[in-house]
Amino acid sequence: MTKEEKSLVINNEEIKPGNFKSIDIPVGNLPSGTSININVNVYRSMFKGPVVLVLAGVHGDEINGVEIVRRSIVQKIYSDLIKGTVIVIPLLNVFGFINFSRDVPDGKDVNRSFPGTKSGSLASRVAYTLTKKILPVVDFGIDFHTGGNSRYNFPQIRFGKTNKKARELAKAFSPPFMIEKPYILKSLRKITKDMKIPIIVYEGGESTRLDGFSISKGIDGLKRVLNHVGMLEYAPDPENKVILLKKTSWIRAPYSGLFTWARQSGVYVHKGEPLGMVNDVAGTTSVTVLSSRDGYIIGHNNASVVSQGDALFHIGYEYEVV
Repeated sequence: MTKEEKSLVINNEEIKPGNFKSIDIPVGNLPSGTSININVNVYRSMFKGPVVLVLAGVHGDEINGVEIVRRSIVQKIYSDLIKGTVIVIPLLNVFGFINFSRDVPDGKDVNRSFPGTKSGSLASRVAYTLTKKILPVVDFGIDFHTGGNSRYNFPQIRFGKTNKKARELAKAFSPPFMIEKPYILKSLRKITKDMKIPIIVYEGGESTRLDGFSISKGIDGLKRVLNHVGMLEYAPDPENKVILLKKTSWIRAPYSGLFTWARQSGVYVHKGEPLGMVNDVAGTTSVTVLSSRDGYIIGHNNASVVSQGDALFHIGYEYEVV
């Protein structure tokens, strides 16, 4: 194995082979004068290998991803790297996190602000900082997310359909579900595609609520990816089969009222199967929510009160075991 000779430079900070450094990169200030910084932790092996980005908290209220990355640091899984470098950002959207919000003060979504601008809004500045100061040195990455707005996502990896390297990494992660997803304009996945950096996105759990099952699956998957590329000596074997879903669609509320679900995420359902009920508050109307197709429930809405047209069940179909 060849020893690494080059130093890595991030935000004018030099990190030599075999060293660790924690770097705070300033991105802006709040009206109170409080500084907003991105904390970047860099773990380097003595030996040459890929540079991997492990990222969470792009959306501030998606705390399962933040907890996965936090635990990965506490468990010291980067302390014994066989080769390469891991750049760990436990929380990208600091403002959103402290305000239980997906977005930043002006309501903008960081994940719809890439590549960002140096003099733009806070969302744009955060995106710019990641794009200009971190991504240029990255070979591939894992972006940890959580379902939003009371929606629970069963553990899954999303990746670009045409990206063979991302598909390879997704399979190595071994989540219950792999999902081919198109690129969204101004998203992190889109800008990294343009930069030819494979990124896989983990989704698990529900916003503002920790979910032990999703956290466990996320940590184990992270270890498997690092083991797959030769950076970790050991990773746990997957406990589930991996199902590749090529298409997904939402079943929406046929009526407004109080919602209770009868089928939860992770299970296979048949077309016409009852999935839950929507009841009006007066007790005069009860509407059964039926599955519109055969497939797997990969996400469901935990909101108790829904409006007509709200997304209730996310169904994945056209699948194969990989």
